[in-house]
Amino acid sequence: MDIRVVNLKEKAKLIKNLHKYKLIAELNNYQFKLVKAKRTFIFHAHDETDEVFFVIEGKMKLEIENNIYPVNPGELIVVPKGKVHRPICEEECTVMLIEPKETLNTGNRIDVEPDLNLEWI
Repeated sequence: MDIRVVNLKEKAKLIKNLHKYKLIAELNNYQFKLVKAKRTFIFHAHDETDEVFFVIEGKMKLEIENNIYPVNPGELIVVPKGKVHRPICEEECTVMLIEPKETLNTGNRIDVEPDLNLEWI
């Protein structure tokens, strides 16, 4: 593995399309992903793992079981495994997710296609 410093804001500038997850680092079996988003995503849960949302730019809300949590730049929130949640991005924002490699962005939902085309930037 190459050792490198990752600048989150510089990596965010490389993302041209909304809702396409980009890989920026790995740690053991965990991936660090960046995504630019402007949408209300589906309700879903991850039955096997917690999930971290860290806002780099913009702001978002995370709805978790009928509670809404605003998340601003420089803030993060951990969704415990098994909790039904959905990200709400009313404005464009850049978010870093930290989760195990095998984690699908659609969680336990089998009626929605997950984003499997993860590209390194």
